[in-house]
Amino acid sequence: MANITIRNLDDDVKTRLRVRAAEHNRSMEEEVRIILRDAVSDIPPAQRNLAEIARECFAPLGGVELELPSRGPMRNPPDFS
Repeated sequence: MANITIRNLDDDVKTRLRVRAAEHNRSMEEEVRIILRDAVSDIPPAQRNLAEIARECFAPLGGVELELPSRGPMRNPPDFS
């Protein structure tokens, strides 16, 4: 494994990095490793859709059972003649 030293890093950048690492429950060093790994990766980040994001946010709260309305027969299409 290689080591890297970053000099002259702005205090604001370091603070934001520390906060970001804390939000992800990681050390600053691990957070930087992940950021660098993602930055040089040829694989684009996985795209999530809105349903996946909502499920991730609300799944810990439990599910909701909704009654579906009964469906009747399809109506006839309009006649434009």
